[in-house]
Amino acid sequence: MKSTSRSSEKAMSDRSWRPRQGLDRAQRSREQDRAAGGAKRRLVDVGGGRLRSATVVLNGSSRTGRVGAVLRWSVDGHSTRVPLGEVDRPTRAENLREGWRLAEASGLLSSAPVAEGSWASSPGTRKSMQANKGKNTKPELRLRSLLHREGLRYRVSIRPIPPLRRTADIVFTKVKVAVFVDGCYWHGCTEHRTVPTTNRDFWARKIEGNKARDAETVRLLEQAGWKVLRFWEHVPAEDAARQIIEAVTTERLHASTVK
Repeated sequence: MKSTSRSSEKAMSDRSWRPRQGLDRAQRSREQDRAAGGAKRRLVDVGGGRLRSATVVLNGSSRTGRVGAVLRWSVDGHSTRVPLGEVDRPTRAENLREGWRLAEASGLLSSAPVAEGSWASSPGTRKSMQANKGKNTKPELRLRSLLHREGLRYRVSIRPIPPLRRTADIVFTKVKVAVFVDGCYWHGCTEHRTVPTTNRDFWARKIEGNKARDAETVRLLEQAGWKVLRFWEHVPAEDAARQIIEAVTTERLHASTVK
């Protein structure tokens, strides 16, 4: 009976990540295009004004029974691989889509130059529009679920200060509490982040730039009277939720006292 269970689990795992046999290069590329939402959604900035097409690779572990997604691209014959995290959809197609969503949410993807007549007014505008989908990560969903269960209501992925181009993951507008859930890789977590060996200086500068922007965001929001909470994605959602509930409760009491 145990053997049957293990066999069934392995078959399900294979279906969730293993590519079909016999696909040629063009077919594999089309599979990636479909999952990413088009060939132009598969680009990464490799420095020097150059863009390269990337691929999401799915790896199944027979030891853990889990599937991990990795973003891979090559520059001048040298390959770079960046772990995206675990995916848990039942089919390969769904897990590829989830992998591309994780890549976009992590800020790994860039955009092609805007073609003449494009609806986007500039490359920056186009990139900003595409980045609007970089939300609803698993840590965010878990945290939001816990907060909602406790009766808290909030807004998701909005700018606490509309003119300021900084988007928070969870926002309590009435009490001015902004919550950010930071991915370990792109926000420079010293505990979990890994730096690619290829273009190491480029990626280090990019991550340092993100950290500087994070610090500036906190400063600007605090100057405007906001309470800012930032959590690494690896922080247990229960711990983060407890701190958020305490902060929102405190701000509500303060607001009622002032009135």
